[in-house]
Order: sequence, then C-alpha cells, then structure tokens
Amino acid sequence: MITPFNGEGAVDYDLAAKLALHLVDHGSDALVICGTTGESPTLTWDEEFQLFQVVHQAVAGRAKVIAGTGSNSTQEAIHATVKAAEMGLDGSLLVVPYYNKPPQEGLYQHFRAIAAAVPSFPLMLYNIPGRTGQNLSTEIVFRLAEYGNIVAIKEASGQLDQVSALRQGLPETFRIYSGDDSLTLSLLAVGGYGVVSVASHLVGDELQQMIRAFCQGDVAKATHLHLKLFDLFKVLFVTTNPIPVKAALNLQGWPVGTPRLPLTAATPEICHQLAAAMKPLGLL
Repeated sequence: MITPFNGEGAVDYDLAAKLALHLVDHGSDALVICGTTGESPTLTWDEEFQLFQVVHQAVAGRAKVIAGTGSNSTQEAIHATVKAAEMGLDGSLLVVPYYNKPPQEGLYQHFRAIAAAVPSFPLMLYNIPGRTGQNLSTEIVFRLAEYGNIVAIKEASGQLDQVSALRQGLPETFRIYSGDDSLTLSLLAVGGYGVVSVASHLVGDELQQMIRAFCQGDVAKATHLHLKLFDLFKVLFVTTNPIPVKAALNLQGWPVGTPRLPLTAATPEICHQLAAAMKPLGLL
C-alpha cells in the first residue's frame, strides 16, 4: 500500500485508513504497509509504527496486515519486526539488505537472526536485486525455509527460472508471491501463489479474478484478464515506483500527495500515459 501524504508532506493517517478499507473492499486479501511502494526509505520508524497501528485498527481482521520491517541493519530489522509482532500484526515483509551488499552467508545470518527473535511470527522474504544490488540465492532460501516462521517469499528478480527452481526445492506449504504485476500469471504457471501488487490500488478486483480463474483451471479467462491489464501494469513502472501509482490515485481523486524526495512527482507526460491506460479500463 502507498503511504498518503498531505500538502505539507506529513503522513495522512486518516486517508491511510480509508485507502486500506478501499483496498480490502476491492480484492486485496492482505495489505503490506511501509514496503517499497509505501516509501519506507523516507519514513521514520515512528511514522511506520503509527501506520501499522492505524491500518491494523482500520481493517480490524478483515484482511491480514503485513509490516514492512526490513532494513540493511540486522538489529534495526529485529527491533521493528519484534514491534510489529507485539502490535498483533499478521506478519512481516523483510527485504534483502541493500547498499552494504552482504555475501550469501551474511544474508542467511541476517534473516536467521530475525526469525529467531520472533519464532512464532510469520515472515516473508523479499528478493528484489534491482533495488538491493544483491540476489537472494535459491540455496539460501532453501536453508531459511527450514525455520518454521519463514513461510513465503516475494520474488521480484524477474527470473522465472529462479522461481521454478525455488518451487522445485521448497516445501509445498512455502508460498511464492510475484513482486511484479506483469509477471503474476507467468509466476502462477510455475507454482506461484499470488502477487504483492502495485496495480491492486486500481484494479484489485480484476487481479483477484485473474488469480482465481487460473487456480480454477480457466487459463483462457486468466490470460484475457492479464492482457486486458497489461498496458496498465507496464505504465505503472514507466518510472520509479511509487511515482506512477500515486499519480494515478491522484487522477482518480484520492489526494495522496506526491512522493517524498528524492522521489519526485510524476511529469505531465507520465500523467498523460497513465490516463491513456486507465481510461479504456473505466478507471477515470
């Protein structure tokens, strides 16, 4: 979920609660709060913890709330994940440590330490080498899956062969989620479970229908929905996420503000591209 800001650039907690309810009403089974799309790099921990509480209270058991508590500091990630568990949230999303680029054994030790600190709290790994500079190897995921509370991975490497290898070597109960809307259908075909989505802010019902159709064996319907939404999927990543999706929500009348620096507002050209993809879908 994006993090809405007011005109002064402060977090709009009331609007966050309203947006959370809207997403739950339109196809989202769970909400990831303060992930990449939520601009976690420019939120303070106090802002993040308040957002966790606000959204958790707003959806009140209607959907799972997953806290983005990853960090490139293991101690920070442990502190934030323990805090999320103490708040009664449903799990945490833990991104691969960024910038300091640890070796694979360092990644293993990082996630192992967090898992040990919250042994009964469900954790989802998040592999996105395009942002972190480091790919989480399949071998390390296999080792981490031995911890009972590391139960899922958000795979945004863009490498379907890697997803296939993960599915081949992981327990059936370990869930693999797409980190890219445009690859969701392909990932389902090789054993994925769902998507941690950006486009769900706009077409959550259709994404839910696409996934259900595939799971029910109606591949033709799933493919039709994928192709119908494909142009929107692509334009939402025409520049750095969440610049386009925030602009799209603003176009729809959601006053979510612009991203915090160093991200910038969408250009007029990007807004034009968004409108061109949204109008045929009845989103404007």
